[in-house]
Amino acid sequence: MFNKERLKPQNLKQTWPLLYFFIYMPWFMLLEKSYPADYPGMHFIHIPLDDVLPFNEWFIIPYIIWFLYIPVVFIFIYFQGKNEFYRLCAYEFLGMTICLVICSVYPNGLHLRVNPADISHNFLGNIVRFLYTTDTPTNVLPSIHVFATISAHICLVHSNTLKHTVAGKRIKAISLIVTICICLSTIFLKQHSIVDLVAGALLSFILYFVIFKVAFKNTEFPE
Repeated sequence: MFNKERLKPQNLKQTWPLLYFFIYMPWFMLLEKSYPADYPGMHFIHIPLDDVLPFNEWFIIPYIIWFLYIPVVFIFIYFQGKNEFYRLCAYEFLGMTICLVICSVYPNGLHLRVNPADISHNFLGNIVRFLYTTDTPTNVLPSIHVFATISAHICLVHSNTLKHTVAGKRIKAISLIVTICICLSTIFLKQHSIVDLVAGALLSFILYFVIFKVAFKNTEFPE
């Protein structure tokens, strides 16, 4: 499934787009510090359906899997060549930048989280409580969790390596299930409003046309 020629050390130079994280992380941390939950200009995201959906601690499993799923997709796509890797990076990083810009000009947050004292005192419940203490309920619209997951899945589905093979179909099916579960986890853990989920998905679908149908439609990078 991997092209051994692409495993050569000199091809590591094509990882330069990952330097974006030296922009993303300081920007995100600045937003977290500048717009705390009690910020006077905070816009709280909420619709009635958010109250109907129950909290479910089991969804912490797919929520945590996100932190493995995204790197795995990046690593896999990296070994498929510059065209697919640069397309993935452009897709993900453009969308993440848009999310940060929106949160910068429209400070937003949630009042949806359940009381930590009401969460089950078991292994999964303890992980949720830890998540609540480390991840503030701010800068939630659009959901980067949802955007990054759907975008990664789309790039995986469009990988030339996975086309017309039984293994490829299985990988894409598994990826779809993981993607759906991760997206649902954001609302069943009360980490996001349904509005955040829809906005993250909508952003991913819009950028799909920008990246796949315009920017990278006829682009070829020399290997």
